[in-house]
Amino acid sequence: MIIEFGHFALILALLVAAFQTVVPAWGARVRDARLMAVAEPAAVSQFFLLLIAFFALMHAYVTSDFSVANVAINSHSTKPLIYKMSGVWGNHEGSMLLWVLILALFGAAVAVFGNNLPSTLKANVLAVQASIAWAFLLFILLTSDPFVRMIPAPADGQGLNPILQDPALSFHPPFLYTGYVGFSIAFSFAIAALIEGRIDAAWARWVRPWTLAAWMFLTIGIAMGSWWAYYELGWGGWWFWDPVENASFMPWLAGTALLHSALVMEKREALKVWTILLAILTFSLSLMGAFIVRSGVLTSVHSFAVDPERGVFILAIMVLFTGGGLALFALRAKDMRIGGLFAPISREGSLVLNNLLLVTATATVLIGTLYPLILEGVTGDKISVGPPFFNMTFGPLMLPLLLALPFGPLLAWKRGDLLAVGQRLMFAAVAALFVVVVIYAVDHRGPWMAPFGIALGVFVMAGAITEWASRIKLGSASREEVVRRAVNLPRSSYGTLLAHFGVGLMVVGIVGTSAYQSERILVMKPGDTVSIAGYDLVFKGAAPNRGPNYREDIARFDVTRGGAPVTTLEPSKRLYDAPPQPTTEAGIYASWAGDLYVVMGDEQQGDGYAVRAYFNPLVRFIWLGTLIMFFGGGISLSDRRLRIGAPMKSRRAHPIAAE
Repeated sequence: MIIEFGHFALILALLVAAFQTVVPAWGARVRDARLMAVAEPAAVSQFFLLLIAFFALMHAYVTSDFSVANVAINSHSTKPLIYKMSGVWGNHEGSMLLWVLILALFGAAVAVFGNNLPSTLKANVLAVQASIAWAFLLFILLTSDPFVRMIPAPADGQGLNPILQDPALSFHPPFLYTGYVGFSIAFSFAIAALIEGRIDAAWARWVRPWTLAAWMFLTIGIAMGSWWAYYELGWGGWWFWDPVENASFMPWLAGTALLHSALVMEKREALKVWTILLAILTFSLSLMGAFIVRSGVLTSVHSFAVDPERGVFILAIMVLFTGGGLALFALRAKDMRIGGLFAPISREGSLVLNNLLLVTATATVLIGTLYPLILEGVTGDKISVGPPFFNMTFGPLMLPLLLALPFGPLLAWKRGDLLAVGQRLMFAAVAALFVVVVIYAVDHRGPWMAPFGIALGVFVMAGAITEWASRIKLGSASREEVVRRAVNLPRSSYGTLLAHFGVGLMVVGIVGTSAYQSERILVMKPGDTVSIAGYDLVFKGAAPNRGPNYREDIARFDVTRGGAPVTTLEPSKRLYDAPPQPTTEAGIYASWAGDLYVVMGDEQQGDGYAVRAYFNPLVRFIWLGTLIMFFGGGISLSDRRLRIGAPMKSRRAHPIAAE
């Protein structure tokens, strides 16, 4: 009965979304306050209906109701409770339900917390948001219904893919979807502004906190996926340029550009056309990600579905909203004024450079991801574009971006003094040079450019600290004045400081582990020793073990360094009960200097086992950097100036002609 109730709630949500799409939009057009006012209760009602549907499906998973086809295919009675719950979104149908739930959550949040928005803009935003929800709800009910019954019900389920039975994968999709789907609000704001015909600094102030929230969750979602791939897949790496990895990375790049572009628009009323276009394209890339993951056009370990019919439906949705948004943008763009002028050497100029490099990098990743698909469609040839292409094209674009990053916040608006900023960054430059000298003095191995890459990350971190020190007048004012300035510095400034510092720390981790990774692959018998990066690993043998829903062979390695005991690593090979699929569990000794990473392979003749041992220097800095970026975004979001939005209309509003 609960399942039928959830299904009915899903159908009601579709009807509410259709109502919310039409009525408030018409009310905004005819300036009828009563019609516009229905958008808020409709948005909240849609969210609660989808929440009921979601918890109805989760109840079926928790109680192992195998009369529901989705549960029978993706769950098992012996599965631990946490994986029964996360199994709700560990499949195509359930993940799509989570998708529309988050879509409705953002709509409801705008309805509840967007009291400072003009009534017409708010009505149009909620109408556009509801139209996206309506399209995906129709997709779910027609092609991906999670509530379909299976008669007769099987005695037990087939189980969830074992590599998805992991704590990180229990939280990774919700965070990732919150970022993915959160950019729909920026899209809705952009379309609403184009419909209404008013785009100014106030609009940028309204849209920026929602964009920042989406960016935060996408940042931590991507980081969690990288961390899961690192320790669960047993390959010793943290990023593979997988098509689905790229599908989440492209909206992040475009969303980062959008955040900075909206800042210029808010402060200087410049880059209006560009900001609106970025808002449309960022969510369009999220839709493309959904298409890539669920259509089966590209192969990936992350893919949810391989049904071409579903792919065609999502493609139609993508064409409708992307094509419709771009068509409306083209219609209105000619009427949008350029806004404030600025010199190339200025904070605006640095942010424009930031945008150009980020968008070019996004285009590079997009071409590398889609080129195999296009080539196969045209010629029938099958190729794969892997890490060498992305490393050779994406990496060089990041070098000028990172070099310019510390300069931007120190430049003045409208016209800046590059030489003066360079002098203020002298400490950061000296710190970076010192790092280069130390690395070359300590270790000559690895690519010759690697020390400069690490130094670049240090330069970014030191630049962020320099900007903070400059703003509080550290060293040039009294202690009382410094403390007062530090306390009164806006939270958004501290958020920017942390985000930029996190970027630098992440760069240090990426370069360090990519350039200086050590690897040993060999067959080991009990008693054998392997040495790597100063560690000695003694293989003590393997023993069987029984887990809650799997069997495994656990190897034991005693680790010493210079003869002193360090730790014991226990990598394993698991075979799950349902489905009977093997997985690899790495043994990892984590330290700030780097990770000792050991993977046990298949048993060989003569009681030996294939063993792969890695040492990944500084790899922890990658995830620590992204975590700092996430918290930086949160601190910025807590700034009252972002939370209240624009308190008044811009004094220099430049409306575009409304038709």
